[in-house]
Amino acid sequence: MAGEASGDLLGGLLLEGLRLALPGVRFWGVGGEAMQAQGFDARWSYEPLAVHGFVDALKRYPRLARFRRALVHALAAPPVDLFIGIDAPDFNLGLEAQLKRAGIGTVHFVSPSIWAWRRRRVKTIARAVDLMLCLFPFEPALYAEAGIEARFVGHPLADRLPLAPDQAGARAALGIAPQAPVLALLPGSREGELRHLLPVFLAAAARLRQALPDLVLLLPTANALGDALVAEALAEAPELGVHVLPRRAHEAMTAADVVLLASGTATLEAALLKRPMVIAYRMNPWQYRLLRRMAYLPWVGLPNILLRETVVPELLQDEANPADLAAAVLRWFEDAPARARLAERFTELHLMLRQDTAQRASEAILTRFGPKLGRG
Repeated sequence: MAGEASGDLLGGLLLEGLRLALPGVRFWGVGGEAMQAQGFDARWSYEPLAVHGFVDALKRYPRLARFRRALVHALAAPPVDLFIGIDAPDFNLGLEAQLKRAGIGTVHFVSPSIWAWRRRRVKTIARAVDLMLCLFPFEPALYAEAGIEARFVGHPLADRLPLAPDQAGARAALGIAPQAPVLALLPGSREGELRHLLPVFLAAAARLRQALPDLVLLLPTANALGDALVAEALAEAPELGVHVLPRRAHEAMTAADVVLLASGTATLEAALLKRPMVIAYRMNPWQYRLLRRMAYLPWVGLPNILLRETVVPELLQDEANPADLAAAVLRWFEDAPARARLAERFTELHLMLRQDTAQRASEAILTRFGPKLGRG
């Protein structure tokens, strides 16, 4: 059960390993294109589940609650052998708790950010999850304190993405001149993110064109919703000449010199591709104040969190405005030595997370649930 585009991507990488370890098992549930490419039977789309913060979740709660009840019924009669919830903790943990009470084994892939905020959530996790698969090496110790079985499996993107990205090849594939300045724009995959950030990103890009007249703008989209919202926004700004690249985020970031993007999984993807970035996020003002009070760390971007220092700028809420975003992006274009130093740090991070996640996750699942799945 993947709740959004980033979860679908992770699910596709996980299923690639599980299919080899469990060739006779059928995988079905909620997912998207990446999971379907691995033979997954996507009986429901994840797109209606993608919410943007508390306000959006409250608006959609009745529909989400009905859908969760329908899923419990579908998964419990006759019961599946194992349920794997991929990210989307606000939806999946509640679903997993009900399934666990019904005797169905539960795995949660991608630890919620209890190290960043809402640490008391670990009690909810204990009631819901039999096995937690962790992407980052410091996470299992947090769960051990609460008596929850957890395994560090590395990050599948670190296995999939090359240590030395081929920028020249990506540019050639996209028809971009080798020496052109290139900026990739990734304003998120969820409706709320796109509506908050896409207009601001486009306004920042317009400012950057004044300093970099030959700037090439790439804007990958993650799903059909993104296709529609991006087309709507660009119809109002045809002069920007933005190149829209459906489902080609990695290619866009590889070709880029700098990436301007929303906080989330994409920040780690950009780091693994060794790209300088500016991280931005905007949300409902009262929700932002609440989250800041609940946060344990001074950062929201995964590169900064994992390296334990501010290696890339984060512009949040009112700071995420066109003028400041453009200025932060321009500094990366103008400072080649800083870009080189950052690439070295990101290579260290890449090696730390490259653990053959598909194999390690499969081994962890089979060790815990082998007999249930016909193995062991």
